[in-house]
Amino acid sequence: MNRHDFAFLFVAVLLARPLFADENWPQWRGISLRGESHSKGLPQSWSETENIVWKTPLPGWAGSTPVIWGDSIFLTSPSKAKENVEGGAIGRKLRSMPVKVSEPGGDEVLLICIAKKDGKVRWQKSLCGGNKFYAKHNMASPSPVTDGKQVFVVTGTGMVAAYDFAGKQVWSRELQKEYGEFGLYWGYASSPLLYKDKLIVEVLNGATNPNPSYIVAFDKKTGKNKWKVERKTDAVAECPDAYTTPTIMKDGKRDLIVVSGADYVTAHDPKTGREVWRAGGLNPDKQKNYRICGSPTVIGDIVVATSRERPIVAVRAGGKGDVTASNTVWTYDGRKGPDVPSAASDAKYLYLIHDNGFATCLDAKTGKEVWGPERIESGPYSASPLVADGRVYVTNEEAVTTVFKAGPTFEVLHENKLEGGYTLSSFAVSGKRLYLRTAGALYCIGE
Repeated sequence: MNRHDFAFLFVAVLLARPLFADENWPQWRGISLRGESHSKGLPQSWSETENIVWKTPLPGWAGSTPVIWGDSIFLTSPSKAKENVEGGAIGRKLRSMPVKVSEPGGDEVLLICIAKKDGKVRWQKSLCGGNKFYAKHNMASPSPVTDGKQVFVVTGTGMVAAYDFAGKQVWSRELQKEYGEFGLYWGYASSPLLYKDKLIVEVLNGATNPNPSYIVAFDKKTGKNKWKVERKTDAVAECPDAYTTPTIMKDGKRDLIVVSGADYVTAHDPKTGREVWRAGGLNPDKQKNYRICGSPTVIGDIVVATSRERPIVAVRAGGKGDVTASNTVWTYDGRKGPDVPSAASDAKYLYLIHDNGFATCLDAKTGKEVWGPERIESGPYSASPLVADGRVYVTNEEAVTTVFKAGPTFEVLHENKLEGGYTLSSFAVSGKRLYLRTAGALYCIGE
């Protein structure tokens, strides 16, 4: 290969990398695990009659986000309810409810495969029965994860399973039968994490029974246990419960599995599950209702953990044991921090969405306010924000998406309304298209 050929190949690889990375959205929060996409040319505005490539009806509402690999989209959903109750999903009527929302949907929890090119349903499989209603979610809240060969699912009932892309079950486990009944006051809703050959599942609970919290790793090919460790805490009342999803961070040359909830952030060795370090500060006043919903966000060697609006704590990797005093980089105590939505980051800025409809931007390294809190479309908000193409996208529970500028200047660019009512799910991205799940349908949005 001559120098000209090598230069051409090098440029081609650089140009191809972002396109390749953005075609797949393998897990909730995307490849970076922090709600970020490097896609360009994403739509800014849409409606029921504008920039909708396709719209596929779904049998029920759920908070799980679709995941994408190649031409396959996977999501979980309750089966169709026998009887629909308008506004019943949250015990009140939303300001606009063009479709009926079931409470909590049908008895079964389904895994559905949809073709990305045209939105047609390829297959659906029943994962389990026992779908229940927990005020703001049902048993289809955890999002799937995929490695491009298999798709892995966890349900709120504790079913863990792997399926191939043709819809054939490869293996399954049942957490509650094997490890004890869940003890979460608001029901189980954590999504799994795929790390190399392991599927990592966290169960942080204790509000309604004394069963210990734990983290378990399954072999992704066979479903057999790689390890299982107790995740200890001195949190009391409702505080042992968490609805977060684990993430990955670098600690020097090694990777760590990071878990947030029950008053602490902990880092674990992915080979054994052993706890390496922990940091407190998420519940400094020892309140009794500090269950944590927002998942941790990793930015370089720092992990940012939210709590129940305040405080937000940033912890640097490194050390052993209790590193609260030595490794806490910054703490943010603003009144408009998120409760349910997770924070998103483009590695420079951190974007926070308060449940009632306020946006705040922090400097990710220092925790200082860059702007905000700024009022956006009123809440409530359960979906987490997406940072992409120089913009931030966030959708409230009535399927209104506010698009505002990313970076040091706040400016609302568009507000986009869809039908479908109760919307809890965050965006997925593939190429130049956005994918959003409402109560009634999955939308493919693109120019």
